[in-house]
Amino acid sequence: MDGGGLNNWKKKFEETPDRRGTSSLKWGKYDGLDVLPLWIADMDFKSPPEVIGAAIQASEFGNFGYAGCPSSLYKAVLERAKILYDWEIKKSWIVWLPGMGCALNVSCRIFEKKRAQVISQVPIYPPFLSAPENFGLSSVRVPMQCKNNRFSFDFEALEDLKTKPGDLFMLCHPHNPVGTAFTKNELSLFSDWILARELYVCSDEIHCDLLLESNLSHFPLASISPEIAARTITLMAPSKTFNLPGFGCSYAIISDAQLRSNFKKSMHGIVPEPPAMGYTLTEAAYLYGEPWRRDLLDYLLLNRELAMERITRIPFLTPYSPQATYLLWIDARNVPTADPHSFFEKNGVGLSDGKEFGAPGFIRLNLGCSHKLLSQALDRMEKACCSFV
Repeated sequence: MDGGGLNNWKKKFEETPDRRGTSSLKWGKYDGLDVLPLWIADMDFKSPPEVIGAAIQASEFGNFGYAGCPSSLYKAVLERAKILYDWEIKKSWIVWLPGMGCALNVSCRIFEKKRAQVISQVPIYPPFLSAPENFGLSSVRVPMQCKNNRFSFDFEALEDLKTKPGDLFMLCHPHNPVGTAFTKNELSLFSDWILARELYVCSDEIHCDLLLESNLSHFPLASISPEIAARTITLMAPSKTFNLPGFGCSYAIISDAQLRSNFKKSMHGIVPEPPAMGYTLTEAAYLYGEPWRRDLLDYLLLNRELAMERITRIPFLTPYSPQATYLLWIDARNVPTADPHSFFEKNGVGLSDGKEFGAPGFIRLNLGCSHKLLSQALDRMEKACCSFV
């Protein structure tokens, strides 16, 4: 990249807001400590300027009453699905939610009375492991298979799995924390397995707009065939892509009327709709945020390249290059310490603990930060590991 290009990146993404002392969950965890926070999936960048402008306009209007989803946002969601994923969906299929965590729990609640078992691939985003337990459902963990430094389905392990019709498979697609963008062929094979066993799927696709390589495409599981769509709850949101998690606006896409009705019944009286500002900022992001998103992907790719180049040379660590998301999965089991997460924390870098993802000894690093901050964190990690050499 030429010097002018690098200056553009610095201008747009290097000048991150100072989040210390702002009640930020990410930065507040280490208030008063010299620890760089690269843990929770929350980027440090400002949201797109059009989103910020929409927030200012809504604030100046001055009325913060209840609001429903505007028809223009429904239209934006439908058009986005068609343009980005070649997926034809209908307005009636959309169910609005205030967040992805509650969506995972609502999906499990549907199957509470049926005593279904809930299957997840590990490692996996922690709510996948806690949601089934909240409803007394048994949780089955199936390790992912790693070939050529890429994680995917272990179809042999799935074939050996004991299931019954009506069980729920919770899929993370693209996958958090390992960053896999599943291919259409992989999803077709997975779909065949689901249909043969008469299972249901909750497919968390919140990272679907964060593919880091231009040759990759996102294929919603429900787009593979009408048959798998009828057994799938697809979860999407603008929060990870446009850095809007604090405004709580997500949605489920459910084509089957009975499954959608059951989902809504599981929400009733417990889960509210998103706040008015959530709708407003989601629409601004979807209508006007694409140029910013494309620049973001290029910047995240820069950070991925830096992290992979550096960590590959750090003793005891094995990084796995993500195809999607801004999250980097690292095998730290060879570090000469009983607790790699605590070890790096004591050495000034706050990472996510693989134990919470069902994979003790691993760590997850958040690439959604300035190049400068990432470099500082990598310096500290390298120094810490080299102290054993």
